Amino acid sequence: MKISPVLACALSVFAAASAFAETPAVPAERPNVIVLIADDLGYGDVSAYGSTLRTPNFDRLAANGLRFSRGYAASATSSPSRYALLTGVYPWRSRVNILPGDSPLIIPTDKPTIATMFRDLGYATAAVGKWHLGLGKGDSDWNRPVAPGPREIGFDHSYIMAATNDRVPCVYFSNGSVVGLDPADPIRVSYRKNFPGEPTGKSNPELLKMRPSPNHGHADSIVNGISRIGFMKGGAKARWVDEEMAGVFTREAHAFIGSAKKSGWPFFLYYALHQPHVPRAPHAKFVGKSGLGPRGDAVLEADAQVGELLDFLRAEKLDENTIIVFTSDNGPVLDDGYADDAVRLAREKNYSPAGALRGGKYSLFEGGTRVPFVVSWPGKIAPGVSDVPVAQLDLFASFAALVGGSVPAETDSQNHLDVLLGANKTAGRENFVVEATGRLAFREGDHVFIPAHKGAKIAWLTGVENGNDERDALYDLSGADDGQRDNLAEKLPEKAAAMREKMLSLTGGRI
Repeated sequence: MKISPVLACALSVFAAASAFAETPAVPAERPNVIVLIADDLGYGDVSAYGSTLRTPNFDRLAANGLRFSRGYAASATSSPSRYALLTGVYPWRSRVNILPGDSPLIIPTDKPTIATMFRDLGYATAAVGKWHLGLGKGDSDWNRPVAPGPREIGFDHSYIMAATNDRVPCVYFSNGSVVGLDPADPIRVSYRKNFPGEPTGKSNPELLKMRPSPNHGHADSIVNGISRIGFMKGGAKARWVDEEMAGVFTREAHAFIGSAKKSGWPFFLYYALHQPHVPRAPHAKFVGKSGLGPRGDAVLEADAQVGELLDFLRAEKLDENTIIVFTSDNGPVLDDGYADDAVRLAREKNYSPAGALRGGKYSLFEGGTRVPFVVSWPGKIAPGVSDVPVAQLDLFASFAALVGGSVPAETDSQNHLDVLLGANKTAGRENFVVEATGRLAFREGDHVFIPAHKGAKIAWLTGVENGNDERDALYDLSGADDGQRDNLAEKLPEKAAAMREKMLSLTGGRI
């Protein structure tokens, strides 16, 4: 396999350093671990979860692993949910919000993460794909190596985008440096004002191949014929081509895995797919294949990307010693910034990306945080379905228990390894606090309590139900009302009051 010089150097440095370090005692069998996280993929976007859109490779994982019917992200938006997965800490404790593309790194470099846990046990570690957790210290010079970033929180190697597909800077970063940057064409980024003479989606719509939705604010700098959030000047040779992004991240993920295998180190890979986040611009071979427009086509592209990963692991004879967690950072959204016909086509096809769940991205309802969640380990995890609630927040503590690692004393992550491996299909985490754009809800057992929140019931930009109401809400999620239509707060006032009281005690009075 051809290995990029940057990746080879990163792994050789890691190997040299590790050779002189005292390696903690770990189990004789050290499985490789891949956290495969999609972006805005809904519960109803995967055919194994009942979608009418056929996703054969997502289904391969589900058929050969444990599919959880109640798997949760910690937040209904990206930056907070990823923060929770990597740190094992609730994002609302630090009031983590959706980040602009020029945000500084929001994960403290002096705190353990799931990546530092694996790295300290002798694992090669990498982050590939979407990042959206900030880079640098703020006001970064993108023409020099940017730090702190993934390396400073445990990833030996990284090949990422700084934020999201729709935010500048629209370039790839390899270990902190912009890939393919021409020093004669330096990059400048601003989220306040445009640079003189630079075209935008608002001023130059004739340059666009994809138009922004009205009032969404995706009409700033144009990159690859698509206007973005924020302003960018320079870096012409380094700018990404959206239609090639899946192939780029696939190449980098496979190269890291191949290099780790060659070095003899077990590996931890945080593989963050960019689909189906906007702008949805899949490779030409997927265009028109779903019948649901660019969003459906992007889901199929992600599915194929997962299939390539599974095929590669099998070819490298790594599949039987590799655990894969497949999930999504939050629930789905149809209209999130671009006029790509997602809403119209979903309506015509009677397609619901959240399945039978209510709400979606940004929402306190189940559709905001209840996401596809599959754990696969061939020969070790018996295929099947589990109704035990699981949370991405608990991957840190659970994997630490598996490989002999440790977690910080102050953590919200809990060890539920027995649930993830299918040994326990009766009980897991007792309760869980989820967040959506600063608002909280509380799950305990089969019930979810959503305290009264002010604000619009339906977000006017996205059409998603926010979960706001002037009254407290209590829903039974044991199966009869997954769609959350029967508010039990007045029927079961004592239960609602008890959940409110417990929530307030856990959150320090926050709702």
